[in-house]
Amino acid sequence: MSKYDIIVLGSGPGGYVTAIRASQLGFKTAIVEKESLGGVCLNWGCIPTKALLKSAEVFEYLKHADKYGLSVKDADKDFTAVVKRSRDVAGGMSKGVQFLLKKNKIDVIEGFGKLKPGKKVDVDGKEYSADHIIIATGARSRELPSLKQDGKKVIGYREAMVLKEQPKKMIVVGSGAIGVEFAYFYNAMGTDVTIVEFLPNVVPVEDEEVSKQLEKSFKKSGIKIMTSSEVTKVDTSGKGVVATVKTAKGEEALEADILLSAVGIKSNIENIGLEDVGIAVGRDKILVNNYYQTNIPGYYAIGDVVEGQALAHVASAEGILCVEKIAGQNVEPLDYGNIPGCTYATPEISSVGLTEKQAKEKGYDIKVGKFPFSASGKASASGATEGFVKVIFDAKYGEWLGCHMIGAGVTDMIAEAVLGRKLETTGHEVLKAVHPHPTMSEAVMEAVAAAYGEVIHL
Repeated sequence: MSKYDIIVLGSGPGGYVTAIRASQLGFKTAIVEKESLGGVCLNWGCIPTKALLKSAEVFEYLKHADKYGLSVKDADKDFTAVVKRSRDVAGGMSKGVQFLLKKNKIDVIEGFGKLKPGKKVDVDGKEYSADHIIIATGARSRELPSLKQDGKKVIGYREAMVLKEQPKKMIVVGSGAIGVEFAYFYNAMGTDVTIVEFLPNVVPVEDEEVSKQLEKSFKKSGIKIMTSSEVTKVDTSGKGVVATVKTAKGEEALEADILLSAVGIKSNIENIGLEDVGIAVGRDKILVNNYYQTNIPGYYAIGDVVEGQALAHVASAEGILCVEKIAGQNVEPLDYGNIPGCTYATPEISSVGLTEKQAKEKGYDIKVGKFPFSASGKASASGATEGFVKVIFDAKYGEWLGCHMIGAGVTDMIAEAVLGRKLETTGHEVLKAVHPHPTMSEAVMEAVAAAYGEVIHL
């Protein structure tokens, strides 16, 4: 039996980052993976979807080249080539993870890992032991009873990335990040897209003004949106799919070639030996403390299998914190109130902290500032004037309570707010920090200035 200091179960952005940090700290480390190194994020999530979205963005540039004084005739897409590029990007990233693991002298154990009592892992009949075992098995597309996925007409995100033919009509159920990103991609490629959302607003976790702006932008692009609506039944007996949608006005039948179910994720915690070891589970999540220790000594869990935002950067941060605590370092629990969220449709969305509604519900006396990109010189020059930056401050102490952005490139801008909040920056400090001109990022400063009644360019 091979013996390690740390074995990590799963090689997604939680698992492989955890393994590398463990190796850096001097632990003899192994990682178990049943499929492709990099997990869902690198192979079937974050990375390949961004490649698809970039192709859609470039295609839209070509279609509207005349807005930039350019002439492009007969611009068209090769859907198969677009999908292939996405898969090639994912493959390259997976090889990159393989290189990093080899560089850091981490043993890769291929196969399905199952936990055993006594700090052991069985991988397809062969046992390995470790002083510490970290579960990072991630999640998959969640299925609703009324939306059973057959992988052909009713699909999840994995199938949506590798369709052999572009559908003429698509229904997207759910308007979280996955739903709206695929809705944008397929609409930009020329598919007739309808989004069905159960809640009153699309991207329901975002600030309401951001939700309304995205709905406005999507409708302008030709995407149909049905909010406060529920798919109650799906008929796949015909050539395509017919979805029965319950709305405030009654039932409506929607026809399409394919229905994409994007109604959330399900933790991968079945058949991995949790019951054999006695590891406590609640509401589809492994129960852990602030340092990701389970109720059984020597077993830990991070990422999508534990409570918290199901995001790649969260899983990575949790894994690093977990192994640093094992190594005896003085670490602080992760601040889940300061985690940025990003959606990569066009326009992009990014946010951190409290929404305006949440801040009011918590009893804060707030200052709110908003700066539209239509007033930004860089945005005007770029032809990307949709959207805005919105900031929320505590009026009493100047604490930066929340930041919400929608527009071109805002996923690359949100880190300023995350860092500012981490360093307990006040509104006046942001206002007096000189921002470069002309940039999209100066909209953050302008929004803060608007909150304090000092805005110049609006």
